[in-house]
Amino acid sequence: MNDTTMKTIKPLVLALAAAFCLQAGHAFAADEKKDAPKAALTVTTAKPSTSRLPITLTANGNISAWQEASIGSESNGLRLTEVRVNVGDVVEKGELLASFSADTVNADLAQARAALMEAEANAAEASANAARARSLDASGALSAQQISQYLTAEQTAKARIASAKAALATQQLRLKYTRVVAPDSGVISARGATVGAVVGAGTELFRMIRQGRLEWRAEVTAADLSRIRPGAGAVVKAASGEELSGKVRVVAPTVDPQNRYALVYVDLPAPKGRDAAAFKAGMFASGRFNLGASEAMTLPQQAVVVRDGFNYVFRLNPDKRVSRVKVQTGRRLADSVEITGGIDAATQVVVSGAGFLNDGDLVNNVTAAPIKPAAAPGATGGAGGAAKTAKLR
Repeated sequence: MNDTTMKTIKPLVLALAAAFCLQAGHAFAADEKKDAPKAALTVTTAKPSTSRLPITLTANGNISAWQEASIGSESNGLRLTEVRVNVGDVVEKGELLASFSADTVNADLAQARAALMEAEANAAEASANAARARSLDASGALSAQQISQYLTAEQTAKARIASAKAALATQQLRLKYTRVVAPDSGVISARGATVGAVVGAGTELFRMIRQGRLEWRAEVTAADLSRIRPGAGAVVKAASGEELSGKVRVVAPTVDPQNRYALVYVDLPAPKGRDAAAFKAGMFASGRFNLGASEAMTLPQQAVVVRDGFNYVFRLNPDKRVSRVKVQTGRRLADSVEITGGIDAATQVVVSGAGFLNDGDLVNNVTAAPIKPAAAPGATGGAGGAAKTAKLR
């Protein structure tokens, strides 16, 4: 083989060798990539944030009338001639509700007036006789006994006038009782009056919710009773979902020895509009007491996974693998949940995708937006509306 041939073959050999080495390198890299573990999921992570959460206490109880007025008959043996109101009617103080027949009372009233006039006429004559007797006392024309009789007759006549006036006042009062009027403003809740009925004194004709006001009688355990003070705010929720705000009026001084619950009386405003249909006396309702606010360590709701009845979060380790950690939860506000134990504020936990992970999974972490701390009621940013869903677990 001559020099010319060698010069031609040598570059070809070098090119083939380079191509072989390049192909071998690609094959080695492919094998190495094939052997590398794959991430189970792409997730976002975050650290717990500090938020100010409301402190609430949930309870159940009945809605009752604030005060009920029993409106009865004060007339005896009279016939009802008119009934003006029915159940559900709103009445004002002094409004006429029903009336009785006044014929008998008017006759007795006329008789009482005549008796008074007769007593006044007899008293005038007795007073004149007594005056003459006093003028003749010094002359001796009348005996001491006769003078005493005239003076006594005068006093008796005055007493008969007083008696006749009292009888007249009694008949005037009976006439007043023929008109049954509302003792206060409110709503008629029951009616027993029937036109044409002859009722006795003391018979209940109507029952009225005074001023239309209701109250929530919440049942609270003895352990939680000391946390509630008069004036504390409360939100009562009806079966329809409507809510009504009120204030604690008084805490019962005793606890029921049978169930160990005490009643807390919450004043509710007179319901109007949709609330009037949602809140009725006798209904069962749930509610919560607002007891203030406190600082809490929170995580987004989606970061907490419930498995086998327990709450867990997935902690991101330096090797990009996750560890399942059992945590204790507390209050909830909007999409945030309080973490009371299990992790600290420096723990990096999985937020998005936590529900699809298992202990030890390899994940690919991407940057997430910062977590906005939850705000307690009264804070800016519309937290007041979100606070309506908060409850103490």
